[in-house]
Amino acid sequence: MRGFNKTTLVTQFILVGFSSLAELQLLLFVIFFFLYLTILVANVTIMAVIHLTRTLHTPMYGFLFILSFSESCYTFVIIPQLLVHLLSDTKTISFMACATQLFFFLGFACTNCFLIAVMEYDRCVAICHPLRYTLIMNKRLELGLVSLSGVTGFFIALVATNLICDMPFCGPNRVNDYFCDMAPVIKLACTDTHVKELALFSLSILVIMVPFLLILISYGFIVNTILKIPSAEGKRKAFATCASHLTVVFVHYGCASIIYLRPKSRFASDKDQLVAVTYTVVTPLLNPLVYSLRNQEVKISLKRVLGNLWQLR
Repeated sequence: MRGFNKTTLVTQFILVGFSSLAELQLLLFVIFFFLYLTILVANVTIMAVIHLTRTLHTPMYGFLFILSFSESCYTFVIIPQLLVHLLSDTKTISFMACATQLFFFLGFACTNCFLIAVMEYDRCVAICHPLRYTLIMNKRLELGLVSLSGVTGFFIALVATNLICDMPFCGPNRVNDYFCDMAPVIKLACTDTHVKELALFSLSILVIMVPFLLILISYGFIVNTILKIPSAEGKRKAFATCASHLTVVFVHYGCASIIYLRPKSRFASDKDQLVAVTYTVVTPLLNPLVYSLRNQEVKISLKRVLGNLWQLR
């Protein structure tokens, strides 16, 4: 952030957000508050059930626990501030607060991209090599994959945030979004951003396309294994599970691709806010529903935990 300290005149930004919908601010607050509460309750419930149920202390549910925690932090970085701004006439954010939000948003977003790929690899091993699953996916590999996802995600976020915040900002200061994201912030820089946009575009390819391609390869092996199942009912259930997971994958990586896989941030438009709502609110809501509440073991464990709590009461 040396460039900012020396040359930048802008000390705060204005988050335009949903200002054009002034008459709907209260309604939007209610909607986003309800969605945020649902996300938190769903993810906290999943983490509690996994923690309290010994039979779920496996790599697959360990990854799910970390993903739920990361999703909770991911939404916490964005939505509370959005809720405050929806009820306030002042929608400003300081430069340092904007940089901090950008760093943590990118850190958790990148980590989630890698974690989803890791979870699909875990599923691939479980389906294609069931007899060797415990040998391949041991505790050391599980911790290594989680650590690699988090460290890599936040390292990329640090590099990206430094590239953006090192640019001079001398006005205007209106961010055309409801949080500090890369494209709308870069548009405000009063310098040539071509080289840095290219660097950020390369990082986006690494974060989005590499995990997405690995997921597709994993599903190729999974589908090949499913086709060998003799029972038609078994095939149907397996494909139904894969379809629901792939829905989350395509929504998550598809929306991220629309926003970040563009070499020119000048192409950003008001429509990007709708896409941003999808990957900052809708996707964190879909993940617990698809990965957990459609899982029979999780539902049985949830009923057992709720039953125990009721008995204690």
